[in-house]
Parts: sequence; structure tokens; C-alpha cells
Amino acid sequence: MGLIVQKFGGSSVADVEGVFRVAQRVVETYKEGNSVIVVVSAQGDTTDELIAKAAQINENPSKREMDVLLSTGEQISMSLLAMAIEKLGFPVVSLTGWQVGIRTDSHHAVARIRKINTERLKKELDSRRIVIVAGFQGINKYDDITTLGRGGSDTTAVSIAAAMHADVCQIFTDVDGVYTADPRIVKDARKLNDISYDEMLELASLGANVLHNRSVELALKYNVKLEVRSSFNKEEGTSVKEVSQVEKMLVRGVTRDNNTARISVVNIEDTPGKAFKIFSLLAKEDINVDVILQSIGRENTKDISFTVDKSNLEAAIKILNDNLEYIGASDVKYDKNISKVSVVGAGMTSNPGVAALMFEALYDAGVNIQMISTSEIKISVLIDEKDAERAVQIIHSKFNLA
Repeated sequence: MGLIVQKFGGSSVADVEGVFRVAQRVVETYKEGNSVIVVVSAQGDTTDELIAKAAQINENPSKREMDVLLSTGEQISMSLLAMAIEKLGFPVVSLTGWQVGIRTDSHHAVARIRKINTERLKKELDSRRIVIVAGFQGINKYDDITTLGRGGSDTTAVSIAAAMHADVCQIFTDVDGVYTADPRIVKDARKLNDISYDEMLELASLGANVLHNRSVELALKYNVKLEVRSSFNKEEGTSVKEVSQVEKMLVRGVTRDNNTARISVVNIEDTPGKAFKIFSLLAKEDINVDVILQSIGRENTKDISFTVDKSNLEAAIKILNDNLEYIGASDVKYDKNISKVSVVGAGMTSNPGVAALMFEALYDAGVNIQMISTSEIKISVLIDEKDAERAVQIIHSKFNLA
């Protein structure tokens, strides 16, 4: 049989019942003759609880110490799951990121994997052990613990699958696949049997909370076969692969992202290099920028508006306000009560009417568009956050995705 990497999220191992359910699923895969590597996230709300504990001690702890603290959540999950598999009578070993040999750069809290030493993993698999790996973590060149940031356990799983040339990487979550929209918002959303890497990458980047975009990037780069499946039932999930042709849909999905804030730098001198100054200042602090719009102002000035994650809003505002004179602008304004609603589909490239249909849906719903961003396979609009759910529902209906 083959080598299967399975990743289970925090909701899957949130309690004793969940841990044993996951253990049973892992053992079933092992009993079929497969070699199995399992990557786990921290249980339930453990990460949030650890962050709250840290805040009681120090309101501004170093990122290094936060990484040391937060990495313990995944270690709890891996050891408990290993104990459950032991109790079921199967050979198992749990390993931290450093024991596996996951080497990262030194950007604490948002580290990126540089290399995985596969020697330990191969040794344990050769001994026919099930290997449980703590997700979300690694070590840098100084042997300090690092964490991989949002979606880090997905990234760990795909990276291990790539390094070990696994036959498939299965991501188990609390939904049973990738849907045309969030089924909690759109009741008649449809599960997709398959989706291309490019479409999945756009959906993940635009707020579909099924897979993290970094893990999809890695899967695309190293051609890792991905499956999104439910940890609560045995139904077939969604396959993420190079080319998706089974369902030739114009639009594959509709997403909303409420983790977005808009920043406007106003009355900027209309001379070359101003955009460079703004975005280089933000880049130095690792602040990612998404939708960008430059408008012509009055009296040889212009405004530049763009979006950032809400978690980066405060830092971005401070950087820009501290450098207003350097930028040559009069003020910085922001709005955090917005949402980014997007449609994604590879079929859009050869169908020029997609944008018009999306805008018609929003017009019918009386939803005002603030900014628009497009690519070959997606169209995104910024709207008021209070209109986001309704917008997703009416766009989903307009494209007949039910």
C-alpha cells in the first residue's frame, strides 16, 4: 500500500471522544496496510487560552517566548492521540517539530519551512509505527522553537507529504469537503467533488476557511495530492489536483472575508515614487497588502487606498502616521467594518459576462461596492460588513451554484 499523511484540526481532537474518534480513523488507515503520518493541531481553543494566559503575565511578550508557549498546544494533542492509539493496541510514536527535523527561518510567529530532515520519519515508518507529528512548529538555525503562523498545521502536513513523497495528504476538518460557499451561510451550497490547485488557492486566500493558502501553494509547487474530508463521517471529500475538469462550472465558489480593513492615505503629492514609499514601509514590517486603488485627487494630489488583515491594521496605521511627511501625504484614514466578497472559477477567463452578473446581483440586493479587484480566476469587491452574508447568498443564487 502507500504512504498517507493525515492532518486533523483542533475541533477534531477537542475532547476525549474526538481523540478516540481520530485514533480509530488513523488505525483503520494503518490496518489497510498503509504507512501513516498524522499531523495534529492544538485542541479546541487551547491556542487562544495560552495567548490569554500570556497576556496576564506580560502584555507585550517577545515573539520568541510566545512561540515556545504556543508550541505546547500541539504537543498536548500529539501525545494524547498517541496514548489513544497505544490503548487500541497499535505501535505509535509522537514527535515534536524539532524531533522530526522541521527547519525554518527565524521569523518568529510567521516562520517558513526551509527544510525537513526525513531520516527520523523514515526510521519510525520502517519500524511500522504510526507517527504523530505536532503541527505548526519547527526550529530555526539557533535551535529555537518557531511557529508557522495561521494555518501552520496544514502547512506542516503538506510539507511532510512533499518531503516524504506521500501518495496523498488528507486534511480532516469539521466540514466534509470544499463547498460552493460556506454552508453555514448558504444552506443550499454544494460540495465540489474536485477543484484545481489555482481555484483552491484563490478560495483559501479569500476567506474560505477549509485550507490555508500557504499549504495550497506548497501542494501546487510539489504536486501533492490533497483531499479535504470530514473527521466526523466517512463520506468522500473534495480532491484538490492539477486540473479540474469533472465539473466545468463557470464559477466554483463564493467567499467572504471579514478579516479585512481598508486604509486610505489621502492628499498625496502627485509625484513619482509615492506608492513605493508607502508599500516599502509596510513591507519592512511584513505587512501584506491586498486590494489597491489609486484615485486622482485635487490640486495635483492623489489618494491611495488598500486593504490589510485586521490583525495588521494598528501597526500599519502607526507606520504611516509616523511617516506622513516622508510620504508627502496629509492624513491616514481607515475602515474596519468592511468585508471582501469574491467569486472564483477557472471558467471565468473565457466568459466576459461574469463581472456584470456579479455586479447585477449586488445591485439587486442594494449592496454598494467600495473597491473592486480582479485576476484571471477571481473577482473581489469590498462592501460593508453588515451586507456580506446577504451578498454571498444572492451571488450564489445568481450563478445557480445550489
